[in-house]
Amino acid sequence: MSGLDKTLSFVLTDRYTANAARVHELAAPLTNDQFWRKPFPFGNSFGHLVLHLTGNLNYYIGAQIAKTGYVRDRPREFNHPNPPSKDEALQRFDQAVAMVQQTIRAQSSDDWSAEYSGAGTNAKTRLDMTMQCAAHIQHHIGQMIYLGYECRRQAENSPVK
Repeated sequence: MSGLDKTLSFVLTDRYTANAARVHELAAPLTNDQFWRKPFPFGNSFGHLVLHLTGNLNYYIGAQIAKTGYVRDRPREFNHPNPPSKDEALQRFDQAVAMVQQTIRAQSSDDWSAEYSGAGTNAKTRLDMTMQCAAHIQHHIGQMIYLGYECRRQAENSPVK
């Protein structure tokens, strides 16, 4: 592995580690109910965003690069009628991140520039898709920040029982 390959692998795996840690930090103060509740009449719950990120990583990197055989059901990520517990959803997310990191470490210089295709993306190479997935997590982290704020605000303003 060349110096650039090692640097790229380190930077990318570190970014996924930081993103996953931020998701956990934001999820920590939420109860299981808050994790799954939609605090706004529009948008998603924190939990459904975790399911979505898990599906995104398992499809775009797992199925398309690592060849895991994962079959994505994207609509269910947002409308799962019986979602898992908060802990289980976060554990599945962590497993997806670990798979991504393992896949990153396995890439050679030639692998990074290999042609890429997947439904719903314009990524042309494996590196491009890996970067897009990391940015996608960060995009949803922004939403998770506001969902957490609103869940806490609603809890503080709810009538005492």
